[in-house]
Amino acid sequence: MGQLDSKVAIVTGAGQGIGKAIAERLAAGGATVVVTDINEVTAKEIAEALGNGAIGIRTDVTSRESVDAMVEEVVREFGRVDVLVNNAGWDKASTFLESDPADWDRVMQINLYGVLNTCKSVLPLMAQAKSGSVVNLGSDAGRVGSSGEAVYSAAKGGVIAFTKAIAREVARYQINVNCVCPGPTDTALFASIGGDDPKLREALTRAIPFRRLGRPEDLANAVAFLASDEAGYITGQTVSVSGGLTMS
Repeated sequence: MGQLDSKVAIVTGAGQGIGKAIAERLAAGGATVVVTDINEVTAKEIAEALGNGAIGIRTDVTSRESVDAMVEEVVREFGRVDVLVNNAGWDKASTFLESDPADWDRVMQINLYGVLNTCKSVLPLMAQAKSGSVVNLGSDAGRVGSSGEAVYSAAKGGVIAFTKAIAREVARYQINVNCVCPGPTDTALFASIGGDDPKLREALTRAIPFRRLGRPEDLANAVAFLASDEAGYITGQTVSVSGGLTMS
């Protein structure tokens, strides 16, 4: 028996990197995974590979209409949502003084409003069922700040604060809400914001007590625990998965 047997789990931004690893880990734990991504073909291909009844749905988390349509499809298919993992994210590295305000909007819309949109659609269903788990992907950038990622840090700081506030509001419905904060993790997004620079990688690796970058599966394991019944009495918490780079 897996920790997540019979649970229906939505994972946003599950087309690559951390999101894909989370989808795979939840499926391995017994969950039926709803793979959502902006790329419909990728979402459906990953769902097919996962098996266990997984489905793939194109979803734009910045669009209330797109999110509502996705959740309606999930309810038609499965009748409920047990787990929501808000993983979808985007960033563009730049000092704040050199940043383009148009990019601020995109960073906020995907990283912060995406979480608000999915929670607005899913939490009423969980409240009615009087059960559910929400795991939001924050970032250590939102906990301690990150040079070249000021707006992203602000968005992820918002996710952390929203997680705590909403955890208080929905505890009466036996819903737990927690936040997992990745440190530097070896993904395509990390490479796109400078992580493919050997000097940066070496400097980060030296700074991390475990002397390696995070791997997507490191985050996936933490998410799977918080999504499981074993974490049923844990709510409103922020967990850094950073190899000790940040400690609190």
